[in-house]
Amino acid sequence: MRQRVIGLLGGMSWESSAEYYRLLNELVAARLGGLHSARCVLASLDFAEVERMQADGDWAAAGELLAGAARGLEAAGAEFLLVCTNTMHKVADVVQAAVSIPLLHLADATAEAVHAAGIGTVGLLGTAFTMEQDFYRERLERQGLSVLLPGARDRAEVHRVIYEELCRGRVLAESRAYYRTVIERLTEAGAQGVILGCTEIELLITQSDSPIPVFPTTRLHAEAAVRRALE
Repeated sequence: MRQRVIGLLGGMSWESSAEYYRLLNELVAARLGGLHSARCVLASLDFAEVERMQADGDWAAAGELLAGAARGLEAAGAEFLLVCTNTMHKVADVVQAAVSIPLLHLADATAEAVHAAGIGTVGLLGTAFTMEQDFYRERLERQGLSVLLPGARDRAEVHRVIYEELCRGRVLAESRAYYRTVIERLTEAGAQGVILGCTEIELLITQSDSPIPVFPTTRLHAEAAVRRALE
């Protein structure tokens, strides 16, 4: 079977990009057996540069940075693209406009999985950008989902843990306990499931940490990519 080449816009952070690479290869091996692995090309950006643009609200510069990397992936033979971070889907339209190959949107893969589970109301955990801005939440809502957010204090702590701990490879028990409490509050508010809407959160939280179904976006995105690559 000929595999399509997956283009990965990564490095934001490299910890989550490593998870993408692991999952893609494990999923291809599970589908094809033997010594098969995923055909992919990776552009790994310097997250410090991207984070400065996020903090400054300079999304135009961030979009141009990712668009340039996407053009490089297309030139290297990628046949479709993954932006390996939830937050940077803020500039997904800019990236898509820069190339002639399709971008497989992470929120779409997630919404498909939520619908398949028969769930209509979800809690959303992610960076402050992902939770508080409309680029991600509204894309889910346009696909028929009701999205609940943590309160302001919880959103701030969820964001802090991502940038100060998980993006630096620190996985702390006390932060896991806090996230569990946030998920419990979302459950009490009516969430039937919770979207782990930051790729690094999957380093901290698994299904065993939640009383309701969790939707790990990195895995869901990787599964959708492998289906596309092998179809």
